[in-house]
Amino acid sequence: MTTDTVSTARSERGKREFTEVMTFPAPEDSSPTIANGLVDFVFAEIWTRPGLTRRERRFITLSCAADADAEQPIIDNVYAALNSGDISITEMREAVLHFAVYAGWPKASRFNMVVDQQWERINRERGQEIPPPEPLLPMVTPSDPEARLTSGEQCFMDVNCLPYYPDRNNPYQGAGILNFVFGEMWQRTGLGMKERRLITVACVAFQDAPYPIMSHVYAALKSRDLSFAEMDEFALHFAAYSGWPKASHLNQVIAEQKPRVQEEWRAEDEKTS
Repeated sequence: MTTDTVSTARSERGKREFTEVMTFPAPEDSSPTIANGLVDFVFAEIWTRPGLTRRERRFITLSCAADADAEQPIIDNVYAALNSGDISITEMREAVLHFAVYAGWPKASRFNMVVDQQWERINRERGQEIPPPEPLLPMVTPSDPEARLTSGEQCFMDVNCLPYYPDRNNPYQGAGILNFVFGEMWQRTGLGMKERRLITVACVAFQDAPYPIMSHVYAALKSRDLSFAEMDEFALHFAAYSGWPKASHLNQVIAEQKPRVQEEWRAEDEKTS
């Protein structure tokens, strides 16, 4: 098989995968960025790998595209995720809220606008009315302030795999972290724990936040919500959508946290044996 034949086969594979993932045809663009980078590599090589499901890759991609403030990529990826049915509109809106907490409300505001616009577009293309949204009330979390803080403390420990929680008398930690982030958001039913982990790790990684990257990579692995192999695959997919320098840092943190987690697992097994 000649080099040209291999290259052609790769391009055809990339175009097919692009169409399946994005739900519209691959661009007819011969520039190196699109033809060789996006089609021949990102779609022919990254999206076809078995380490993560297509649905899981969408949560990483959406987070990176929303952070990048790149208008067409966020439009295209929101449209594709909803149009394919890989992510429901309820899950997508919940993803926006989770993204807002870890990447900031201004970026999430634009993300949310795109979701509304593309959901309207999809229903218009299908010749149907926009379905009514899921009702916000009743809330699944406690309304009593003390109960919310107590619930937030337990959720903080469960999510972060830590034996302690923040100071509830500090406004940032008490009113923000315990009352809302863990007393409300992480307990909402619109997304599963694994999906929330994917969004969170992407957000802390593209912000270069040293302690949050370490703590959330550690927690995702320690909890077994993401396997070692899945986290390695996460880093590769993240590199394609958020850049290799940031992914290199993330990959380093993953390598550092694996032995820590393995040692803690061994110690826990010894205690129970």
